[in-house]
Amino acid sequence: MKQSILNVAVVVRDYDEAIEFFTHKLNFRLVEDTYQPAQDKRWVLVSPPNSEGTNILLARATTPEQLKAVGNQTGGRVFLFLSTDDFWRDYQAMLAQGIHFVREPKEASYGTVAVFEDLYGNLWDLVEMKEKNEATSQLTVDKS
Repeated sequence: MKQSILNVAVVVRDYDEAIEFFTHKLNFRLVEDTYQPAQDKRWVLVSPPNSEGTNILLARATTPEQLKAVGNQTGGRVFLFLSTDDFWRDYQAMLAQGIHFVREPKEASYGTVAVFEDLYGNLWDLVEMKEKNEATSQLTVDKS
């Protein structure tokens, strides 16, 4: 059996402000923006550049309970993990776009990471993972 996560919903206050943030500040691409008249809502998908993985579904809050969740979908914990092939390139580009980092970059055993906020305050990791081959090589060296 093969399964994967197709989309992850992020509850937003407004479709257009969320699209603006993701496509202009984070350089995501707009995958789809389709009006669904039967439900009077839009199906809005964004994705990181050149990604073949999970999309973000921008889901507009429509109830008081949903509005309370905007920006706090995980109770203040890091919610999403944006992987990059060049941490410092993307970190500098995000700073230039005014992205607010709440934790400065650090080197960890798994790679380089910093925590930033989206336009609503949800926390994300920007992370460049160490190559598995490097880690495997290190394990091989340590065993000999």
